[in-house]
Amino acid sequence: MRKLYFLLPGTQGRFVCGGLWAELKTLKLAQQICSAEVVTYRQREADKLFLDDLLREANLDNAIFVISWGFDIAKLVAKLKQYNVVYHAHSSGYKFNLPPGIPIITVSRNTLGYWGQKSPNNLIYYLPNEISPEFKNLHLERDIDVLVQARKSSEYLLTELIPTLKQKCNVHLVDYYVEDLPGLFNQAKIYLYDSAEYWAQQTVSEGFGLQPMEALACGCQVFSSVNGGLSDYLDPGFNSYKIANYSKEYDVAKILKVLQSSTGLSLSEEVLKEYRYENIIQRLRVILKELNEFFDHKQHYQSNIPTLTQLRLNQLRIKNLYKKVKKKYFHA
Repeated sequence: MRKLYFLLPGTQGRFVCGGLWAELKTLKLAQQICSAEVVTYRQREADKLFLDDLLREANLDNAIFVISWGFDIAKLVAKLKQYNVVYHAHSSGYKFNLPPGIPIITVSRNTLGYWGQKSPNNLIYYLPNEISPEFKNLHLERDIDVLVQARKSSEYLLTELIPTLKQKCNVHLVDYYVEDLPGLFNQAKIYLYDSAEYWAQQTVSEGFGLQPMEALACGCQVFSSVNGGLSDYLDPGFNSYKIANYSKEYDVAKILKVLQSSTGLSLSEEVLKEYRYENIIQRLRVILKELNEFFDHKQHYQSNIPTLTQLRLNQLRIKNLYKKVKKKYFHA
């Protein structure tokens, strides 16, 4: 198998975020199947390869560059056009197109559908993010009624809903790094997550929505928005509840009702299996095998399927309009 180079702008400082951790976790999974390592391209780091240095090597035919940082993709695609490149797609909605020679691996079915429509001539695969085994229900006494993490939370959640809930129950707002997130989720009865407003401001989608799933795996009752990748697994009324419904009073009443109930909703183990290590490593083996076969094929063949450009769409619309007019007026 070809060696994988996971391209990241950097792994320290301002580049530290959930997307970075997810990419590094995928790297560790890939390292169990083939040779793989991180390459940075914006920030030089002492213990890592730097892209400009790597590209000076004479032969990179036996390498695959994995790109993932949404806002950098267009520049990276142009820079790496002579090499084997795979796009690991988290969020959707970025304003770039991909040539058919770049396969796409998506972390959610929501993103899978987006790229399936936008790039119908590319190889596309689905590889969800992994939920680590420590995220499980420990069946402990839960002393936090409502848990909220400030990051990505909507203004409504922070300034309207939370202040009202604080008057009626024990609310714990987290605005700092949590060392033991599984432990915290096992202390909470309800977890609130509302990211639709945040991602609308970023003009891209919620790529996966890891924390509501982690909270569900730990036995929390989850009230969440269902935007983007969250719609893959959240099923309001069946395994979770939707947040920000019509009025603050409705939300408060619903949350308090769930707090007082002796029964609750949960994400089944069958659903969780899709996101656990065993399933993901198996899927990754299949995907990497197919990618290597594709890049073997690409060495000998050019792409020859018409791409779905705006020009082609306009041409197809004109053709269809002409057929309708011809049928109506010349075959009446």
